[in-house]
Amino acid sequence: MNKDQPILAASILSADFLKLGDQVRQVQDSGVDWLHIDVMDGHFVPNLTMGPFIVEACRRTSQLPIDVHLMVTEPDFLLEAFVRAGADHLTVHVEACADLPATINKIKALKVKAGVTLNPETPFSHIFPFLDQVDGVLVMTVHPGYSGQQFMPGTVEKISAIRNHLDRIRSSAWLAVDGGINPATLPETRRAGADVFISASTIFKNPGGIKKGVRSLRDALL
Repeated sequence: MNKDQPILAASILSADFLKLGDQVRQVQDSGVDWLHIDVMDGHFVPNLTMGPFIVEACRRTSQLPIDVHLMVTEPDFLLEAFVRAGADHLTVHVEACADLPATINKIKALKVKAGVTLNPETPFSHIFPFLDQVDGVLVMTVHPGYSGQQFMPGTVEKISAIRNHLDRIRSSAWLAVDGGINPATLPETRRAGADVFISASTIFKNPGGIKKGVRSLRDALL
C-alpha cells in the first residue's frame, strides 16, 4: 500500500440506521474510500451491534470495499458468513484468537484480506510475530465498544512502533487507526505512520452533514 495515498474509511457505527442506505450512498458520493463495519458480540466488548445482514445491506447499496472489524469471541465461527455477505476485509483481535495464524489462514482461504488488531492496553509486542502474515493492522485509539469516545494520546507511540516494524520487514500491510479520529487527531496519527483513518462521529454527526464531515477529514490529510 502506498502511504502517500491515505485511505479514509467511514464507520457506520454512528450512522442513522433509519436512513442507512441513504447515508451509505452519501459517504460514497462524498469520496470516502472504504466502509467500516464494527461487529460486537456483547461478550468480547459490552456492546451488541451488527451481523452479516448489515454487511449484505451495505453491499447492495455500495461498491466500496467493506472493512469488517470483528470484536467478538471466537471469530472463526463467523468468518464465512461475513464473506458471503460481502466483506472484503476481516480484522480480528489478537486477544480473541486462540491460534491467530490459523485464523489468518482461514480468512485468506476465503479470498479476502486479513487484518489483526489489539486493544489499547495490549502490548504491541503481542502482534509482532504475526505482522508478516497479515494484510493490515488496526490500532484502536479508544477502548472498543462505543463510538464518540475521546482519542487516547498514549496510543500514538504504539502506532509508531508498529509502523517501524512493518517498514523493517518491508511489509505492504496497511496501518489503520480507529477511535476519536477527527481533524485534530488525524494528523498526529498520520505523522506516527498510519495510512488508513477510520472515523464515525466526525462523518455522521457533523452538524453540516456528511459531506462536510468527510471534507473536514480530507482537509486534515493535506
